[in-house]
Amino acid sequence: MKNFIFIFFVGLFPAQQSWNLQQCLDYAAANHPLVKQATINIKKNDHQIAASKGMLLPSVEAGINHSYSFGSSINQSNNQREVLNTQYDQFIAQANIELFNWRNYVNISLSKLNKETSTYKLKKAQNEVKLNVIQTFFIYQNSKSWLDVLETQISGIEEQIKRTEKEVEIGSRSKSDIYDIKANLGTLQEQWVTAKNQRDLAKINLLNALVLTQDSVDFVMTNEETLPDEDFDQSDFTKRLLENNPAYQTVLAEIKAQEKSVNLAGSAYLPTLNGSYSWSTFYNKFLNKDNVSTVSFSDQFTQNKNQSLSFGLNIPVFNKFQVKNNVEIAKLNVINSNYDKELIVNNLTQSINSIKAQFLNAQEKYSLLESNFENQKLSFQKSEEKYKEGLMDAYTFFVVRNNWLQANYNLISSKNDVIQQTELLKVLKSGL
Repeated sequence: MKNFIFIFFVGLFPAQQSWNLQQCLDYAAANHPLVKQATINIKKNDHQIAASKGMLLPSVEAGINHSYSFGSSINQSNNQREVLNTQYDQFIAQANIELFNWRNYVNISLSKLNKETSTYKLKKAQNEVKLNVIQTFFIYQNSKSWLDVLETQISGIEEQIKRTEKEVEIGSRSKSDIYDIKANLGTLQEQWVTAKNQRDLAKINLLNALVLTQDSVDFVMTNEETLPDEDFDQSDFTKRLLENNPAYQTVLAEIKAQEKSVNLAGSAYLPTLNGSYSWSTFYNKFLNKDNVSTVSFSDQFTQNKNQSLSFGLNIPVFNKFQVKNNVEIAKLNVINSNYDKELIVNNLTQSINSIKAQFLNAQEKYSLLESNFENQKLSFQKSEEKYKEGLMDAYTFFVVRNNWLQANYNLISSKNDVIQQTELLKVLKSGL
């Protein structure tokens, strides 16, 4: 029975999953609403292309009209006005086609360009989501590491207090050592509360970046994380990343679409050639003429058939300057899109150079901290020996120990910073 209850509760509350950075990126790139919206837009563009091509096909419609007429009307047999009650049934089918309309062909090209733009926007959305996830992921990892350092410090100082109290009892240490250590315990506990709040907020932000509404995932660093080398000396490093970026490709595609919109607006200057075909027949019956023989339905259906074929050429002459203004507006949109391109180039260049500078700085900082960490570790080991031999007071040993733990955190944080900038560069390099 106990085993059954345990299994039941395990089923209700599944074990917390552990995701590394790559799992977070894969999930966000596939499930974030911004990515899903961009995917839907591509599907909409497919339908817009099909609709544009459909404009080259004829439109066909058929109809049936059934009506009654009472009172004075024209007798079709003698063309005289009489008091007649009639039943009239009409059958009609017609087809219309634009034999030539340049607007239809331009619309097809524009729809294809819009799909190309949407494809770039999908990749752009995925990149933006990934960049946000990377930043929030490492903020969370650093805040968690800092909390671990504080917990280690608090645990160590509590053990040190117990050990010092025993040494005070046997007279090997003065009671002031206990006061010195306890005076710092409260400060550490206050820092721990703040650090815990920062870690919780960082995880909330990371869950939000992944659009996860439940805290059912633990985010961890993989053990095989290594520090890579990047070659920034290539003269075209920034240019290559810029031109391969989906945000840059998006604005280029938008400029092409705006240029095509100029052609679309100008197509209203051109004439259009239309064709139409119609087929119809009718059945007519007198309702108040008993002595008048009515031709049967099938005979009237055959005898009253009519077909027509027509062609029409429409030439725009004057349209209240509407086309002219539409063309000018479309040209201004092209100019505006080129300004958007300049902004995108400026922002991307800043982002790429910023990541490059932060990577180099983090790499240099890590090398310095790595050697400092070893020095702090040796200092701690020597101080621990002195403390045990009574050659160092408790407060001084506490400071040395905390410096070593702080150096440990700084090394972890610096390594995370190098890896973070590397992951940001990977996203920018992945491009299209």
